[in-house]
This record gives sequence, structure tokens and C-alpha cells, in this order.
Amino acid sequence: MRINRLVAATAGLGLALTLAACGGQGAGGVDDAPGGNSADADPSDQTIGVAMPTQTSERWIADGEAVKSQLEEKGYTVDLQFANDDIPTQSQQIDQMITQGVDLLIIASIDGTALSSQLESAAAKDIPVIAYDRLINGSDHVEFYVTFDNYNVGVQQATSLLVGLGFLEEDGTEAADAPTSPQNIEVFAGSPDDNNAGFFFDGAMETLAPYLEDGRIVVPSGQTDFDTVATLRWSQEAAQTRMEDLLTSTYSGGEELDGVLSPFDGISRGVITALQGAGHGPSLEEGLPIVSGQDAEIASVSLIDQGVQFATIFKDTRKLASQAVTAATSFLEGDEPEANDTETYDNGVKIVPSYLLESDIVYKENISELLIDSGYYTQEQVDTGQ
Repeated sequence: MRINRLVAATAGLGLALTLAACGGQGAGGVDDAPGGNSADADPSDQTIGVAMPTQTSERWIADGEAVKSQLEEKGYTVDLQFANDDIPTQSQQIDQMITQGVDLLIIASIDGTALSSQLESAAAKDIPVIAYDRLINGSDHVEFYVTFDNYNVGVQQATSLLVGLGFLEEDGTEAADAPTSPQNIEVFAGSPDDNNAGFFFDGAMETLAPYLEDGRIVVPSGQTDFDTVATLRWSQEAAQTRMEDLLTSTYSGGEELDGVLSPFDGISRGVITALQGAGHGPSLEEGLPIVSGQDAEIASVSLIDQGVQFATIFKDTRKLASQAVTAATSFLEGDEPEANDTETYDNGVKIVPSYLLESDIVYKENISELLIDSGYYTQEQVDTGQ
């Protein structure tokens, strides 16, 4: 953390004494300056601003609630705001948090390049910033990053697709009865303004590369570059429209579509809606293509249980929230949080110290083990999709 030093002249001795406190004072050297914090401060005297991108995704609602509840359990006051996927709204919310004197910010950004001025303001008031699951780019004032191993999430997405297509077993080994004819797939990627989307895409496409190179997998539309297949704001509606367009332009002559690489459950549901609307399905057993996913949203977990969506990636938001709270507590107590990655996440200005968590592939067969037995969902939620 930054160290503020207050030099006090001692008239009688003519000596200058330097008093140092880790993050203990505001930029003006005043103990009660906005954003000031101290290793000796009681948590009940400290406020943490938590900025989440949207409430349109149940994943972000769960993240926000998990971070808030765990911080409050430690005695902190929490200002939790959701921005409805609107960049100006999130910028204004963070500006307001800084003006009101929060002691630390935890930010899951909508656009990882749009918060430079807010981070400058936070730095001026010695307010540490933790990037939550989405890296904030183009700023030196990101102290820490908590996330999942996003490249590996992409690997898992592609792996689940390969399992569904019959090339791999669920344990990742080669299937003995793998398809002998080429399998047709289409590719979707996440939002181009989300730093994680590139990691997901790279992990997935590099996993699929050997199959694409030797012709075991084919993309009939030819759309495989990130800019073409990206889905702005991870929009379910945009994904549905693009899938409908692909079906019309590429598959109207009776070509078979075997699978779709989807990086997010909302996108997956949009794709599935388009497929079912065009007469595919309605289930995997009845000819619906294999569709991957991510975030283990309850609506998609229920579809997996029903044999409609094939798989998703479970990123336990409780663990991510816990890591964010651990990092926040370290900063506010005058320490540096533990990082397990100091090489991967370059935001264009600095390598941001990071803590990476692991994720799991959810198939129909392991829903109970991963999601119900762990208390993440109840059986009733899986049954109803709510």
C-alpha cells in the first residue's frame, strides 16, 4: 500500500520527525480525510464500496450479495451498487463512493477501459482498488485482482464441447469410439470490452485447434476470429439473433450442426432458443446440438438436468467473494494481500498482482455433487430453474 508521510517540525530541537502510517491518512495528510484508513481502525468505522456491473445476470447478483454479506460479517459497512450494464451509471456510482469517503473499492467493471478517471480520484485519496473478476485496464491504480483462471475456463468450455461431441470422455481422456466423420460447430465469444472474454476465447480455441487443423471439427460459417464472434455485453438476445442468422445463411440447405461453443449461460440460452425455433431438438436426445456454457446460472443448470444444454462451467462465487474480502481486509489492516499469480494479468500499464481460483465443468451427472451437495443450489431450484 501507499505510505503517507507527515513531516512535523519540532521547534525546540530543530529536528524533523517523519510519521508514517500505511494508508493511514488521506492525500492531504489529514487523519480524517475521505478515504483514509488505518491498520488500527475498527471495521465498523470503515466503508467499502462494491461496484457490480448488472442485475440482469443472476451470477452478478450472487456475487454482489456474497461480497456484501461476507464484508458485513467482518463488521465493515458496505455500499453495494449495480449499474445495469451502463458505463456512465457505473462511473457515477464509483465517483459517488469516492466522494462519500469509502476506504476501499471492489470493482467488477462493465468496460475495463472506462474507469481511468475514477481510479485517479481513488488514488488521490489513497483508496485501494481491487478488480473483481474483470481486470481494469489502462491504469496504474489497480492494486489487486481476484478472479478465476480464465484461460483454463476457456479450456474447460472447449473440453465440455469435445465431450459432448464424443471426442473425449468426461475425465479428459480420448474416447474409444470418437466420431469418424467431421463434426460441424459454430463459435460464440464474450463481450469485447471484457478482458476475460479474450482469455476464455484463447483457452477454448487453442484447445480446439488440433481438431480444427486435422478436420475432425469444422466451422461451416468460417467465423472463427474473436471480433466476428464476440457478443457485446454478453447479450442473450444478440446471441439468439446471430444464431438465427447463422442457421439461415449456413444451414438452410440441410447441413448438420453438431455443436456450439458458448462462453456464457445467457448466450447459451439464446443459442438454444434459436435452435429450437428452427426445429432442432427440443432436447439433446432428440437432436439438439451440443451447447457449452459458463457461470452455472440456475436456469441453465436446470436445462442441463433436463438434457437440453449440455454443460456449463461452475465458478463458485462464494470462494471469489471470500478472496476479495481477504484481500480487502489485508489492505485495510496495512498488509499486502497474498497473490498466486504475478505474471499473467497485464493491464497495459502494469502487471496486476492476482489471486486465481479454480473452476469445474458441470455435466448432468455431477450437478448434485458440485452444486447441491455444496449448498450452492437446492434440488428444488434445479428442478424449477429458479
